[in-house]
Amino acid sequence: MSRMILNAIKASCASSEEIGEALNNFDVSEDKFREECGVFGVFNHIEAANLTYLGLYALQHRGQEGAGICSSDGKMLHLEKSMGLVADVFSERRIQRLKGQMAIGHNRYSTAGSSSLKNVQPILVNYSLGQLAIAHNGNLINAAEIRRELEAEGAIFQSDSDSEVIVHLIAHARCGNLHDRIIEAVRRISGAFSLILMTANEMIVVRDTHGFRPLALGTHDGAWVVGSETCAFDLIGAEYIRDIDPGEMLVINEDGVKSIQYANPARLSHCIFEFIYFSRPDSNIFGNLNVNELRKEFGRKLARDHAVEADIVIPVPDSGVPAALGYAEQAGIPFDFGLIRNHYVGRTFIEPQQSIRHFGVKIKLNPIRKLLEGKRVVVVDDSIVRGTTSKKIVKMIRESGCAKSVHLRISSPPTVGPCYYGIDTPTRNELIASTHSVEEIRKYVTADSLGYLNTDELREVVPNCGNYCMACFDNRYPLPFPNDRLFQHTLF
Repeated sequence: MSRMILNAIKASCASSEEIGEALNNFDVSEDKFREECGVFGVFNHIEAANLTYLGLYALQHRGQEGAGICSSDGKMLHLEKSMGLVADVFSERRIQRLKGQMAIGHNRYSTAGSSSLKNVQPILVNYSLGQLAIAHNGNLINAAEIRRELEAEGAIFQSDSDSEVIVHLIAHARCGNLHDRIIEAVRRISGAFSLILMTANEMIVVRDTHGFRPLALGTHDGAWVVGSETCAFDLIGAEYIRDIDPGEMLVINEDGVKSIQYANPARLSHCIFEFIYFSRPDSNIFGNLNVNELRKEFGRKLARDHAVEADIVIPVPDSGVPAALGYAEQAGIPFDFGLIRNHYVGRTFIEPQQSIRHFGVKIKLNPIRKLLEGKRVVVVDDSIVRGTTSKKIVKMIRESGCAKSVHLRISSPPTVGPCYYGIDTPTRNELIASTHSVEEIRKYVTADSLGYLNTDELREVVPNCGNYCMACFDNRYPLPFPNDRLFQHTLF
């Protein structure tokens, strides 16, 4: 939070209790799961750094804390990175310093490690075989254990990111060549990882054996491109070729693309939340499935199985839009944008007063009173995490004198468990559905009715749904993890 805004809130309050209440109302961060990270790479293109910049721009939704690009001129690597959004980090002068026909880039949201420049990627190191850069999307559940072992052997870490563990494992590997070192390293780590590594003359791409995070291969003007989502390919005019397979390592150099299956694929565990919230609607992921179409089908399923008499369907923008469209289409109820979102919150300075109710929501969302007045309103959102934002939205619609009734529909099951595989989620006791029934949640958010998709309904919509991790909905974790000691989980 801006120090100026924090001081303004404190100045408007008379006591510590009032300050706490004002800060609670001002919660700028959405009551959502946080995106993990985005990776992108280009091999053999004269404008590799420019294309990587555009790729990161398209993947900005996957991380907004920091961005970096590392390029190679065939002899040495060049790195530019900083805190902030892609467009703010990379000036024309910075891009010009990224020389060469190969580049990799990274958008960061901190799921492991603090939010600081030392943790912004790509990570660039010098070791016994030369220079190496790495960009990582995901989260390693055994990183702390491996880090302690490496530190005991004399390793010195420069960051607190779990991604640096991979670099040290490569440097400490007993094998001679880089490819075998990488294989030795990734066989030791456990969790979610979509990796792009780069030396002076080749790019290496690795995906974990469960396939938690999306990762795709494409071509553009004779160049090879790799990215977290195909929306980045669309922006630069690249052609999607295929997904990198779970347990696969690609070596891309002047000889072409070589595929190495470094390990047998484990039980597929694609993250279901990529379809529900994380990926951009215009992306195709996990076997070229279109995100927007699935989200609309989630909404249609909601309308079929959780119908209610209503006059209008509105989304919570932006993530609730496709499901709301599907709901309205299936139910035959008019769709409209009854909540208007301010997309410039991050650059706005406002001095909030204690008298401004629901300030944290109002600064981002505002209802159109003339549209909703006297109507029975269906509000469609993708998920409820803590429930605080949903409660404020429902109350804001009611208190504006608009709606006759408010019916909340959620295009995913109740979120009962945290994620350990690359998503920044609240702790279990902060997830309202982990301790409350649907009826109790309805009363808390003050909706007239509340309907979720349940896990069976979700499985009916998503093709090959057995290939997805739904641990956040059913507590069935595909990999063991060390840190949630208060709760027992079912492991596949």
